[in-house]
Amino acid sequence: MSVNIRCATTEDLLNIQHCNLQCLPENYQMKYYLYHALSWPQLSYVAEDEKGRIVGYVLAKMEEDCEDNPHGHITSLAVKRSHRRLGIAQKLMNQASRAMVECFGAKYVSLHVRRSNRAALNLYTSSLQFEVSEVEPKYYADGEDAYAMKRDLTSFHHEKALRDRAHKEGNVHTHLGRCCGDHS
Repeated sequence: MSVNIRCATTEDLLNIQHCNLQCLPENYQMKYYLYHALSWPQLSYVAEDEKGRIVGYVLAKMEEDCEDNPHGHITSLAVKRSHRRLGIAQKLMNQASRAMVECFGAKYVSLHVRRSNRAALNLYTSSLQFEVSEVEPKYYADGEDAYAMKRDLTSFHHEKALRDRAHKEGNVHTHLGRCCGDHS
């Protein structure tokens, strides 16, 4: 099953919203998706199947009140049930994190996850090296607590430095996702 990861566009927003409605209990109005697409067009990604249908997405942004310690935030991540356990969520999260470093010099990325969402907690802690920073009581509309989590992005800074050095020496063509997606 082949999946392509690429930057989300405004043309994807209805399909992203549809994916969100199918997968998650937290839903957003279209203006919220549009706000992300217009404010941080380089940070949100979609996964599409071989027929071009969106099967997952990550909606990301930069926190605007932290110029001295730039960091991003994952607003929403979803992968349709039919495409889970294929590494798509991890690829989407890595691509968004890489873009936060490349474009904004982000030091870390944060997110919230339901305390009861064991699958997401396992992905975030085991595969993506997020750490719980605190518990936010009654964070969700239904009253469930959330874990506030953070992921250090130092490894992406090292990766960027290596690419920048190779590019400066004329050894490689590098770019960020916009023209040809995720090659990992």
